[in-house]
Amino acid sequence: MVTAVPLAREGYPFIFIGLGLGYLSALAGWSCLAVFWLLVSGFCGWFFRDPERHTPADPTAVISPADGKVIYVGPDSRFPGTIRISIFMNVFNVHVNRAPIAGRVREVRYHPGKFLSADLDKASEENERNTVVLVDEQERQVIAVQVAGLIARRIVCYLRAGDQVTKGQRIGLIRFGSRLEVYLPQDSRMVAVSGRRVTAGETILGYLNENKEKETAAQE
Repeated sequence: MVTAVPLAREGYPFIFIGLGLGYLSALAGWSCLAVFWLLVSGFCGWFFRDPERHTPADPTAVISPADGKVIYVGPDSRFPGTIRISIFMNVFNVHVNRAPIAGRVREVRYHPGKFLSADLDKASEENERNTVVLVDEQERQVIAVQVAGLIARRIVCYLRAGDQVTKGQRIGLIRFGSRLEVYLPQDSRMVAVSGRRVTAGETILGYLNENKEKETAAQE
């Protein structure tokens, strides 16, 4: 039995526009153009696919918010005391983003910018991007930054400051090729490795410091 893969709602306008233009082209007798628009519609349906994911239950695990390839793991001066993990999403990856931890949205901040190729390191600082700051019950902070790319011209974020999220919850998407940055506290135990392919909602990038949880419990 074949199970249909869910689609992100942002994809439906593109799919229907392609179908409509294909239909009109067929009525006009432009068969080649009709086939082209049907292929475009089919590609959009595939691009905006939104498959279900099985998220690890470990409360200290930070999971990947994006499908793609890890292209950097290391320190970053923009957020002192953190380790940055950069994930490049090409046009063939699922582009729905998911919450890396469960907790509260402390801040959502949009930054206008350029549209450099998302695989360039300077894209993290110069491109259009959206920063989401999350904190868990122990006030451990993880930051996710959606970064637009060369083709991506639209960042979608479903969150607002004060929202509560579950780990693996859908938080937004970026259209047509992009990049996502995750910032973990410096005392986290990292398992992400540059060059590794990751899956949103499933792949563990690292583990938050368990001692922080124990210290908070002791203070209470």
